[in-house]
Amino acid sequence: MKEKLQGMSNLQQRVIAAVIAIPFLLFCIIYSDWTFYVLFALISVLAQLEFYKLLGLDGNEPLTYYGTFCGFILVTVTFLIEKGIIPYEDYYVLSPLMALIFFIKLYKSEDEKPFKNIAYTFLGVIYVALPFALIIILAFLTPDFRFSWQRPLGCLFLLWASDTGAYFAGTKFGKTKLFERVSPKKSWEGSIGGFVAAMLVSFVLTQYFDDLEDWQWYVCGAIIVVAGTYGDLVESLFKRSIKIKDSASTIPGHGGFLDRFDGLLLSVPFIITFLKMF
Repeated sequence: MKEKLQGMSNLQQRVIAAVIAIPFLLFCIIYSDWTFYVLFALISVLAQLEFYKLLGLDGNEPLTYYGTFCGFILVTVTFLIEKGIIPYEDYYVLSPLMALIFFIKLYKSEDEKPFKNIAYTFLGVIYVALPFALIIILAFLTPDFRFSWQRPLGCLFLLWASDTGAYFAGTKFGKTKLFERVSPKKSWEGSIGGFVAAMLVSFVLTQYFDDLEDWQWYVCGAIIVVAGTYGDLVESLFKRSIKIKDSASTIPGHGGFLDRFDGLLLSVPFIITFLKMF
């Protein structure tokens, strides 16, 4: 099966992955708050493992499993608090868990650069797990704090539209390089195509999703286009620094989970802040 996929074009692989993955994602997001939590907790864990694995390829030694455990606890505690099962004070459990990173590295005498690897361990939690915890908060960011799948699903639709529009517009019309030093294939034409696609999907969301005002969906679309593009560039910079193309080959045509959700990692903090303030 893997050999057949490798013999297909990138577009064919993307279509097959979408046909298989999207119905599963939709089911998990819409069915219940628990399936929503399990889905994003799992994606967070897989993406964080990929992040630490890439650091290891460059000779670093982050605390892969303990750092991922801390990220999982962050996402889980966030969900339980937002659902009202445990109080906000339980966020404090993260403080000793994170502090233990220093203690663990203290006893790893073979690590020649412990503080660099401590920093990388923290970075995995902040860069990968924290945005997924914010996605959990986004789902409960309603007037009565009830779970609503519309906001996170709408943001995913906007991200997919932006990525798809940028892919096709960049492939067809791309000439003017957007940020050649980091990502030679990205173009301004592709970014414009992504923006147009995101605005079209924003319009569709205003017709069927009522969790946000119409203008808020358009602003969320613009945030995802801009911050999502930077998120993609940041991950490209990271991958170029260790001379690899994809974070993994888990998702045909897309690379790994870190590749697929990199735009969301930097978009969600801005979206949460925007919706909290306005």
